[in-house]
Amino acid sequence: MQNITPFLWFDSNAEEAAKFYTSIFKNSKIIDIAHYGESAAAASRRPRGTVMIVSFDLEGQRFMALNGGPVFKFSPATSFLVNCETQEEVDDMWKRLSEGGEQDQCGWLKDKFRVSWQIVPNVLGEMLQDNDAKKSERVMEALLQMKKIDIQGLRKAYSG
Repeated sequence: MQNITPFLWFDSNAEEAAKFYTSIFKNSKIIDIAHYGESAAAASRRPRGTVMIVSFDLEGQRFMALNGGPVFKFSPATSFLVNCETQEEVDDMWKRLSEGGEQDQCGWLKDKFRVSWQIVPNVLGEMLQDNDAKKSERVMEALLQMKKIDIQGLRKAYSG
């Protein structure tokens, strides 16, 4: 089967971003760093010898980050969803990924590089897909009032 690798375009801080992400996720590492050579530097107008591409793994998912210049910017139209088992995991991921970034509604945030993330407890999906529409509606109403998701608050809404 073919692998799908998210490829992230940064201005000039791909290595910093990769180090940031690999410091947050436990089973993570930088795989390789490629530098701009003569041809690539000339074609991209990037300085020869500077970091071009950083390959890294986060929890078994391969990513690549490119220092491609200021041409393209990140948008919330693409985000990375982090599934969490416990409130402690939600709290830790939320705090670490949002540091220097922006916290938004319903578990969404932008990190300091402007990459969008969703920090979501697994129980949320179960509650929203419950056969009892009243329960799932109460959970959605509670969720819409939250920035960082509070599992206890969701459970309270779910129970009525």
